[in-house]
Amino acid sequence: MDKDKYVIALYIRLSLEDSKYDSMSIDNQRIALREYAESLSGVGDIEILEFVDNGYSGTNFERPAVQELLELVREYKIDCVIVKDFSRFGRNSIEMGYFIEQVFPLFRTRFISIGDGYDSINYKEDTGGIEVAFKYIIGEYYSKDLSEKSKSAKYAKMRRGEYRCKTCPYGYKSGKDKQMEIDDEAAEIVKMIFDLSLAGKTAYQIVETLYNKKIPTPGEYKAARGNTAHDTTKTNGIWQRATVLRILEDERYTGTYILGKRTVKEIGGNKSRLKDKSEWFTIPDSHPAIISKETYDKVQSKLRHCKNDKKVFKEYPLRSKAFCGCCEHALYRLPKKEPVFTCKHSRVDASLECHGLQIAESELEELLFRVISKQAEIILSLDNVVNLNEYDVSLAKNAEYEKQLRALGDQKRGLYERFLSQDISLEEYKAAKAACDDDIENLNRLSASAATSITQFRMDSTERSKIQTLARDVKSESKLTRPLVEKLIDKVRIFPGNRIEVDWKIKDFCGIIGRNKLAANF
Repeated sequence: MDKDKYVIALYIRLSLEDSKYDSMSIDNQRIALREYAESLSGVGDIEILEFVDNGYSGTNFERPAVQELLELVREYKIDCVIVKDFSRFGRNSIEMGYFIEQVFPLFRTRFISIGDGYDSINYKEDTGGIEVAFKYIIGEYYSKDLSEKSKSAKYAKMRRGEYRCKTCPYGYKSGKDKQMEIDDEAAEIVKMIFDLSLAGKTAYQIVETLYNKKIPTPGEYKAARGNTAHDTTKTNGIWQRATVLRILEDERYTGTYILGKRTVKEIGGNKSRLKDKSEWFTIPDSHPAIISKETYDKVQSKLRHCKNDKKVFKEYPLRSKAFCGCCEHALYRLPKKEPVFTCKHSRVDASLECHGLQIAESELEELLFRVISKQAEIILSLDNVVNLNEYDVSLAKNAEYEKQLRALGDQKRGLYERFLSQDISLEEYKAAKAACDDDIENLNRLSASAATSITQFRMDSTERSKIQTLARDVKSESKLTRPLVEKLIDKVRIFPGNRIEVDWKIKDFCGIIGRNKLAANF
């Protein structure tokens, strides 16, 4: 990226619904945006960057390409953003307004929406008024309406038994008209799992049996048949206990098709929740059964007997944070008198490096708290007296530049008045005005540079204050707590020999920009 050039970012988004319309295709958006960018006048040499989100909804900004673009904007590396229309950038009116009215002006980034005839350079003192605001809102409500209509149509098909999921459960394959057919080889394994459960085997004992018989996991089985959607690099041929239980609890193996078990929490979002069983769509005798209803009910009875409905899940500081550094699986917390984290995945194979890996919970928490406390001490021991001299100089310079610009404005008006009163000739007026315009352009550049320094200082000061506040929070604690973990730690990897690696959440907490990895051997 050459900052001697005018950097233009072309943002392109195509949702699954948009893909039905050729005018919305990525290629067509790209052509329109490039032609417009290359026709911009008065910007000098340009450099064009492309950011493409393919298959993403515009109802939120959790999109990889748009996040990458916004990060560059915050680093003052983008001069102009061009989109086909407002809806390509986003369909959430509040977030759209925030970026266009607050973020882009703050970082001096021009925003152009071709289809809406909007160019922020034409709205120096306002944000486009009610017309632009209505376009935000129309885009948002269009997206919500489309989502609701699509969901209603899908549910109607579910009630009629016409809707079919794209993937089949292990033991089945997609046949004619997307109907589920039995996959004989995998179906035998499903029968074996149910038989082992009826024989009194626990889920872990079933995992052990499957491993000893060298039966590939469902992901490995599908990968061997060309389906590479599953990551099998971490399985090592070992089934997950959760996978076994999921098979044992799946009523579809009795020939009953079940749909609509989950629903998204919000329109456009990717988080879902399990609906009440009364809201599911069930279609008996929809496809060939692998397991009889009698066998299925007997297994469910055994599983319910083993479940403890009154079990209380204790909240502990490193819940869902501790992982095996060798196989990358989550460590299991054994709730003993002195709890330990252990790698359950490798229990069935003594040849694996992480076989037998475990670490006491208290020891791990103590090690992490020691690292965090030491870093907090370093942060708090730094000279917290901010050198305001450079900041004050920038403020003073900017004030002086503004003063000089006002004076030059007065000078230009005076020149024009002198020309009208014929005190100076047209040639003298043009020469004096050109010199004045050159001075104004130069002062505008200097003023922009000073304003950037002021903005950056304020941002750095805010970030520094957050880090110091967090450091004080750490020093106020005597041990590792869940709130501290939530603020600071993304993941902890444990290796043999009690070596740990920590992925930090907080920028700069360990003195390195970005998400850090700290390796420690205790």
